[in-house]
Amino acid sequence: MAKVSRVSSQRDPFADFARMRREMDELLGDFWDQAGYRAPARAAPAFAPRVDVYYCGADRPEKAIVKVDLPGIDVEAINLEVRGRSLVITGERPVRETEGRTYQQVELPSGPFRRVVELQIDVRADEAQASYEDGILRVELPVRLPDAARQVPIERTTEEQ
Repeated sequence: MAKVSRVSSQRDPFADFARMRREMDELLGDFWDQAGYRAPARAAPAFAPRVDVYYCGADRPEKAIVKVDLPGIDVEAINLEVRGRSLVITGERPVRETEGRTYQQVELPSGPFRRVVELQIDVRADEAQASYEDGILRVELPVRLPDAARQVPIERTTEEQ
């Protein structure tokens, strides 16, 4: 089972840049290719697993569910942290054996990865649970309900002269 730990609620200011860049590359990739533009060669993009995030509950969300696509990764190589409203997923996909092989095409990324999932609600990090089956990591995060409203009594004061 993956480890879940609670860390301070510090927000990583660069967490969304990798996601935004990946989405822009997907959006504009075909356009640039059709226009004949070829970007200069650069290092292969870092591995960033795809995720699904949804909320369960009848009338209001009771838990957040995050599913992460991590085929070929040993559960012992995965680490989870909850930082406020962020779920940080880190790990490493082993580098494949290359000796004695000549590759025509390489699309299966390997190496370390880090993915930050921003949640839309507060969760109870100490009650989070995670399971891993058939290459899918499933993280359940119970929702932290807001404190109930409390009526505040107002005392009458008399002015003394």
